[in-house]
Amino acid sequence: MQETQATALKTEKPKSRFPKSVPYIIGNEAAERFSFYGMRSVLTLFLVNQFFNPTDNPALTDQANAHANKLHHLFVMVAYALPFVGGMIADWFTGKYKLILYVSIIYCIGHVMLATFDGGLTGFEFGLLVVAIGAGGIKSCVSANVGDQFDATNQDLLSKVYGWFYFSINAGSMLSTVAIPWTYEHFGPKWAFGIPGVLMALATIIFFAGRKMYVKVPPQGVNRNNLVFITWYALTNQSKRKKGESFLDVSKNNFDPERVEGIKAVYRVMTVFFFALAFWAVWDQCLSEWTLYAEKMDRVINLGFAKFTIYPGQLSTFNTVFLLMFIPLFNYVIYPWLDKRGLKTTPLRRLGAGLFLTILSFVVIGVIHTNLDHGGSPSIWWQVLAFLILSAAEVLVSITGLEYAYTHSPKSMKSTMTGIWFLVVSFGNLITAVVNGLIEGGGWWATTLKGANYEWFFVGFIAIFLIIFIIVSPKMKERNYITNPVVDGEVAANSNQP
Repeated sequence: MQETQATALKTEKPKSRFPKSVPYIIGNEAAERFSFYGMRSVLTLFLVNQFFNPTDNPALTDQANAHANKLHHLFVMVAYALPFVGGMIADWFTGKYKLILYVSIIYCIGHVMLATFDGGLTGFEFGLLVVAIGAGGIKSCVSANVGDQFDATNQDLLSKVYGWFYFSINAGSMLSTVAIPWTYEHFGPKWAFGIPGVLMALATIIFFAGRKMYVKVPPQGVNRNNLVFITWYALTNQSKRKKGESFLDVSKNNFDPERVEGIKAVYRVMTVFFFALAFWAVWDQCLSEWTLYAEKMDRVINLGFAKFTIYPGQLSTFNTVFLLMFIPLFNYVIYPWLDKRGLKTTPLRRLGAGLFLTILSFVVIGVIHTNLDHGGSPSIWWQVLAFLILSAAEVLVSITGLEYAYTHSPKSMKSTMTGIWFLVVSFGNLITAVVNGLIEGGGWWATTLKGANYEWFFVGFIAIFLIIFIIVSPKMKERNYITNPVVDGEVAANSNQP
């Protein structure tokens, strides 16, 4: 009996423990997100009021707003284009720890420049570029660094830690979008941009403090079996392609056949991502254009037992609140309810529904803008309604898009797909930046998209994407790598078949 108990004690699995590095990673992320969303919450208003239309001249309003919006969206474009590059640099040359630490220091310098050059546009624009490089450079590495801290002994705790990780993102952004607009109104831009800089410095200190706790995965050197090398080889060697081979099959002569098949999966997913481009072309407007409209609206919130005025930059807080409500609501109530009634909520259907809701949110904003154009002062609750609809669309498009990328790409391509998803966000903001640049330049675009016509343009823009999506989505080839995975060697074997 005693021997049996002893054997059981020996074979009993030890209790999983959280890595000691986790608190440092979560603290770093909360402070960094505070800095990023805090400065963005007042960025567009500051640019208009400080540089482009400080006298509030009605004749300059459209061009000034367009100029500020263009800079804001160019900033986001750079910040979301660089995670793909930062991830490759970390994997090939520096490792995640060094890249996060060194680029975080650059990030801090950018914040210092924003607070210092609040009276000079050239210096401020350069500060924006430096902040964008910092935010984008570390973005893909920070979340991947979470997974590196776990091994087979505590893998079961990974989902819980990622839950806390994403909670820290929302907590940091929520606190900043409440505090920084208030700071801007009461203490001016130096403090409004300086405090996010202090938080970014704190984020860097927290990250550095945990340096002895991290599992540091060393860089692996340049990996030729990636999307860039394989695609380039295929482009430049089409003369070697045999009859019946696809565009990328020619690369199997020089690269791992399984990786080539993985790249094919990436391009299949990218056809779905193309339609998400319409969503990302407009989503970030809730942090730029919408704040300009909010400034002219009736922002008094009367709850009966309390009455207060909300600042324009604080409106985006509703997005975070609605997301925290909608994510469990959709996952545990709406999707199961529809599935039970035979309306299977496939990722493609969710994406289509999300695009429709995005259109609806911009219809609401278009009505608001029309009212403002006619001298009205609509209640801020109308913009809250637009945030509610857009947040539901975000759950359907953004979360579904990330899930689709994960389930429809092989294991070797999952990090690549995350980087490409960020590139979609980047290109979406580029579209909006270009439109605002055309308006800023005057002429036909400025006349045609004057006032609320701006919103109706984007309503039509998304509607075109939605109509094309409805037509082509039934014909899209799909492969779920979770329910139908590729086994090692299968692709290589199949590639030899005629």
